[in-house]
Amino acid sequence: MKILKAACVAVVVILGVAAAVTQSQLPANAADGVSTGASVADRDGHLHVPDDYRTTYQLLGSWAIAAGDTHGSKELHVVYASPGVIDAYRKDKRFPDGAVLVKEVFKAATSETTTGTVSRADALKGWFVMVKDTANRHAESALWGDGWGWSWFDAGDRSKTTTTNYRAQCQACHVPVRASDWVYIDGYPPLKP
Repeated sequence: MKILKAACVAVVVILGVAAAVTQSQLPANAADGVSTGASVADRDGHLHVPDDYRTTYQLLGSWAIAAGDTHGSKELHVVYASPGVIDAYRKDKRFPDGAVLVKEVFKAATSETTTGTVSRADALKGWFVMVKDTANRHAESALWGDGWGWSWFDAGDRSKTTTTNYRAQCQACHVPVRASDWVYIDGYPPLKP
Protein backbone atom coordinates (compact mmCIF):
# COMPACT_ATOMS: atom_id res chain seq x y z
CA MET A 1 0.00 0.00 0.00
CA LYS A 2 2.88 2.37 0.82
CA ILE A 3 4.54 1.61 -2.53
CA LEU A 4 1.28 2.34 -4.37
CA LYS A 5 0.86 5.64 -2.52
CA ALA A 6 4.46 6.63 -3.26
CA ALA A 7 4.01 5.79 -6.93
CA CYS A 8 0.83 7.84 -7.09
CA VAL A 9 2.53 10.83 -5.49
CA ALA A 10 5.31 10.62 -8.07
CA VAL A 11 2.83 10.69 -10.96
CA VAL A 12 1.04 13.72 -9.55
CA VAL A 13 4.27 15.69 -9.26
CA ILE A 14 5.23 15.09 -12.90
CA LEU A 15 2.09 16.67 -14.22
CA GLY A 16 2.28 20.08 -12.52
CA VAL A 17 5.10 22.27 -13.73
CA ALA A 18 4.62 25.96 -14.27
CA ALA A 19 6.60 27.84 -16.94
CA ALA A 20 6.39 30.94 -19.10
CA VAL A 21 3.46 30.93 -21.47
CA THR A 22 4.03 32.13 -25.01
CA GLN A 23 1.44 32.90 -27.62
CA SER A 24 1.99 29.59 -29.40
CA GLN A 25 1.84 27.50 -26.25
CA LEU A 26 -1.30 25.80 -25.05
CA PRO A 27 -3.64 28.23 -23.27
CA ALA A 28 -4.73 27.80 -19.68
CA ASN A 29 -8.12 26.27 -19.21
CA ALA A 30 -8.83 28.44 -16.18
CA ALA A 31 -12.59 28.01 -16.38
CA ASP A 32 -12.13 24.33 -15.56
CA GLY A 33 -9.33 24.92 -13.05
CA VAL A 34 -6.96 22.85 -15.19
CA SER A 35 -3.26 23.59 -15.37
CA THR A 36 -2.31 23.22 -19.02
CA GLY A 37 0.52 21.95 -21.13
CA ALA A 38 1.83 25.43 -21.85
CA SER A 39 4.62 24.80 -19.40
CA VAL A 40 5.79 21.57 -21.05
CA ALA A 41 5.64 22.59 -24.73
CA ASP A 42 7.64 25.32 -26.40
CA ARG A 43 6.40 27.43 -29.33
CA ASP A 44 7.49 24.72 -31.79
CA GLY A 45 5.72 21.94 -29.90
CA HIS A 46 8.85 20.38 -28.39
CA LEU A 47 7.93 18.78 -25.08
CA HIS A 48 9.96 18.32 -21.91
CA VAL A 49 9.37 16.64 -18.56
CA PRO A 50 8.09 19.15 -15.99
CA ASP A 51 10.61 19.81 -13.22
CA ASP A 52 8.21 19.72 -10.26
CA TYR A 53 5.60 17.22 -11.40
CA ARG A 54 6.12 15.05 -8.31
CA THR A 55 5.10 17.88 -5.98
CA THR A 56 2.51 19.75 -8.02
CA TYR A 57 0.71 17.15 -10.16
CA GLN A 58 -1.96 14.68 -9.04
CA LEU A 59 -1.27 10.97 -8.86
CA LEU A 60 -3.45 9.01 -11.29
CA GLY A 61 -2.22 5.52 -10.54
CA SER A 62 0.44 2.95 -11.23
CA TRP A 63 0.93 -0.18 -13.29
CA ALA A 64 3.09 -3.22 -12.66
CA ILE A 65 4.37 -4.90 -15.81
CA ALA A 66 4.75 -8.66 -15.33
CA ALA A 67 8.22 -10.15 -15.55
CA GLY A 68 7.14 -13.01 -17.79
CA ASP A 69 7.81 -16.48 -16.40
CA THR A 70 9.50 -15.20 -13.24
CA HIS A 71 7.96 -13.83 -10.07
CA GLY A 72 7.32 -10.15 -9.67
CA SER A 73 7.39 -7.30 -12.15
CA LYS A 74 9.92 -6.12 -14.69
CA GLU A 75 8.72 -2.50 -14.71
CA LEU A 76 6.60 -0.14 -12.66
CA HIS A 77 4.77 2.76 -14.31
CA VAL A 78 3.64 5.68 -12.15
CA VAL A 79 1.32 8.21 -13.81
CA TYR A 80 0.59 11.83 -12.84
CA ALA A 81 -1.89 14.40 -14.20
CA SER A 82 -1.55 18.18 -14.20
CA PRO A 83 -3.58 20.00 -11.54
CA GLY A 84 -7.33 19.99 -12.16
CA VAL A 85 -7.33 17.18 -14.73
CA ILE A 86 -8.89 14.62 -12.42
CA ASP A 87 -11.83 16.86 -11.47
CA ALA A 88 -12.34 17.93 -15.10
CA TYR A 89 -12.30 14.30 -16.30
CA ARG A 90 -14.75 13.18 -13.61
CA LYS A 91 -17.09 16.00 -14.62
CA ASP A 92 -17.02 15.56 -18.42
CA LYS A 93 -15.55 12.03 -18.92
CA ARG A 94 -12.90 13.51 -21.21
CA PHE A 95 -9.45 14.99 -20.84
CA PRO A 96 -9.57 18.79 -21.12
CA ASP A 97 -7.48 20.71 -23.61
CA GLY A 98 -4.01 21.29 -22.17
CA ALA A 99 -4.13 18.35 -19.76
CA VAL A 100 -0.68 16.88 -19.15
CA LEU A 101 -0.03 13.24 -18.29
CA VAL A 102 3.43 12.16 -17.15
CA LYS A 103 4.36 8.50 -16.77
CA GLU A 104 7.51 7.52 -14.92
CA VAL A 105 8.88 4.16 -16.01
CA PHE A 106 11.08 2.32 -13.52
CA LYS A 107 12.96 -0.95 -13.68
CA ALA A 108 11.52 -3.11 -10.94
CA ALA A 109 13.43 -4.87 -8.18
CA THR A 110 11.72 -7.94 -6.74
CA SER A 111 12.40 -9.59 -3.40
CA GLU A 112 10.75 -11.75 -0.78
CA THR A 113 9.34 -9.99 2.27
CA THR A 114 7.15 -11.05 5.17
CA THR A 115 4.09 -10.18 3.04
CA GLY A 116 5.26 -12.23 0.06
CA THR A 117 7.01 -11.48 -3.22
CA VAL A 118 7.23 -7.71 -3.63
CA SER A 119 8.28 -5.60 -6.61
CA ARG A 120 9.33 -1.99 -6.08
CA ALA A 121 10.58 0.87 -8.19
CA ASP A 122 14.33 0.68 -8.81
CA ALA A 123 16.25 2.62 -11.48
CA LEU A 124 14.33 5.20 -13.51
CA LYS A 125 14.26 4.25 -17.22
CA GLY A 126 12.53 7.40 -18.41
CA TRP A 127 9.32 9.36 -18.83
CA PHE A 128 6.43 9.38 -21.26
CA VAL A 129 4.64 12.73 -21.56
CA MET A 130 1.30 13.40 -23.26
CA VAL A 131 -0.36 16.82 -23.67
CA LYS A 132 -4.03 17.05 -24.73
CA ASP A 133 -4.37 19.20 -27.85
CA THR A 134 -7.92 19.50 -29.15
CA ALA A 135 -7.00 22.48 -31.38
CA ASN A 136 -4.28 20.62 -33.33
CA ARG A 137 -1.82 23.46 -32.61
CA HIS A 138 1.25 21.61 -33.92
CA ALA A 139 -0.14 19.79 -36.96
CA GLU A 140 3.24 20.08 -38.70
CA SER A 141 5.01 18.14 -35.94
CA ALA A 142 5.45 14.37 -36.08
CA LEU A 143 5.08 14.36 -32.27
CA TRP A 144 1.54 15.75 -32.26
CA GLY A 145 -1.68 14.23 -33.54
CA ASP A 146 -4.87 12.38 -32.68
CA GLY A 147 -5.58 14.99 -30.04
CA TRP A 148 -2.29 14.71 -28.13
CA GLY A 149 1.37 15.65 -28.06
CA TRP A 150 3.42 12.46 -27.42
CA SER A 151 7.07 12.08 -26.32
CA TRP A 152 9.39 9.61 -24.59
CA PHE A 153 12.42 10.87 -22.62
CA ASP A 154 15.30 8.68 -21.49
CA ALA A 155 16.23 9.04 -17.82
CA GLY A 156 19.45 10.85 -18.71
CA ASP A 157 17.77 13.90 -20.31
CA ARG A 158 14.31 15.11 -19.35
CA SER A 159 14.43 17.94 -21.90
CA LYS A 160 15.23 15.98 -25.08
CA THR A 161 12.78 13.48 -26.47
CA THR A 162 13.98 10.40 -28.28
CA THR A 163 10.64 10.16 -30.08
CA THR A 164 10.75 11.18 -33.73
CA ASN A 165 7.26 10.09 -34.80
CA TYR A 166 4.41 9.40 -32.39
CA ARG A 167 2.53 7.18 -34.83
CA ALA A 168 5.50 4.83 -35.23
CA GLN A 169 6.86 4.95 -31.68
CA CYS A 170 4.00 5.74 -29.26
CA GLN A 171 0.56 5.18 -30.66
CA ALA A 172 0.74 1.42 -31.23
CA CYS A 173 0.70 0.80 -27.46
CA HIS A 174 -2.42 2.96 -27.16
CA VAL A 175 -4.52 1.47 -29.99
CA PRO A 176 -6.51 -0.79 -27.60
CA VAL A 177 -7.76 2.35 -25.80
CA ARG A 178 -8.48 4.56 -28.77
CA ALA A 179 -12.13 4.82 -27.68
CA SER A 180 -11.09 6.25 -24.30
CA ASP A 181 -9.02 9.07 -25.82
CA TRP A 182 -5.91 6.89 -26.20
CA VAL A 183 -5.54 6.54 -22.40
CA TYR A 184 -5.82 3.38 -20.26
CA ILE A 185 -8.29 4.99 -17.87
CA ASP A 186 -9.23 1.69 -16.17
CA GLY A 187 -5.93 1.78 -14.31
CA TYR A 188 -6.60 5.15 -12.70
CA PRO A 189 -8.90 4.97 -9.66
CA PRO A 190 -9.09 8.80 -9.22
CA LEU A 191 -10.89 9.08 -12.60
CA LYS A 192 -13.75 6.92 -11.38
CA PRO A 193 -16.76 8.50 -9.65
